[in-house]
Amino acid sequence: MRSIWKGAISFGLVTIPVKVYSATEQKDVSFHQVHREDGGRIRYKRVCTVDGEEVPYSDIAKGYELATGEIVVLTDEDFEDLPLSTSRRIDVLQFTPADQIDPIYFAKSYYLEPDAQGAKPYVLLRDALESSGQVAVVKVALRQRESLATLRVRDGVFVLETMLWPDEIRAPEFGFLEEDVEVRAQELKMAESLITTMVADFDPAEYHDAYREALQQVIEAKVAGKEVMAAPEGEKEEGPAVDLMAALRASVEAAKKERGAAPAKKEPKKKARKSA
Repeated sequence: MRSIWKGAISFGLVTIPVKVYSATEQKDVSFHQVHREDGGRIRYKRVCTVDGEEVPYSDIAKGYELATGEIVVLTDEDFEDLPLSTSRRIDVLQFTPADQIDPIYFAKSYYLEPDAQGAKPYVLLRDALESSGQVAVVKVALRQRESLATLRVRDGVFVLETMLWPDEIRAPEFGFLEEDVEVRAQELKMAESLITTMVADFDPAEYHDAYREALQQVIEAKVAGKEVMAAPEGEKEEGPAVDLMAALRASVEAAKKERGAAPAKKEPKKKARKSA
């Protein structure tokens, strides 16, 4: 993993320098848009709808469309005056029981690693927070956006989970909520009984992305059958060259090993595991 941000947790008079890493990654199979006949890459140009000319990236600005259809153009100078914090601090605002925060607010998770000189205060705050059963509510500016977030402990590491703002959560305005739907006591008891019979400890390792695995098998079959096209003459990738076929083969082999190493069915646990 590579650090995407450096800053510090600010907790009272204590400052803990940390590095921030993305805690998750999407395992999608990536594709390019290509010409079906010869495999040539499809390229897109930035063209102005007014004069029909291609526009260099340096001449592109952000535009906000009004209800009238008119456009307000914002320049880099306009954004420079906005009150976005540049202090690179993760400011602890308060401590709150975790069950008071609805998971719908959570947006993205990040790991925090202490710098060498920050290891002791990091471990001190980590242990104190974990024993308290609370999460820290913080404010942080990441990727040109200020966010509320929480700090919690997972596997001995602080996890920073950015949150949506309250006005970004949609209200579930569905018609059936206003209807008087009658549920009989016997039906409710039967549904509760069904739930009870399906109760089990959650182990994410027992589940897998069947679609992605099947898609990789389709790609592997095409490679094995020589159903590949050479890159068109003169076509070059922007940036470092990437051996796509080698990456695909490595992905297929990794998927095979993962399936072959799938754990045997476990005996029922006697005691539920403590959540992180």
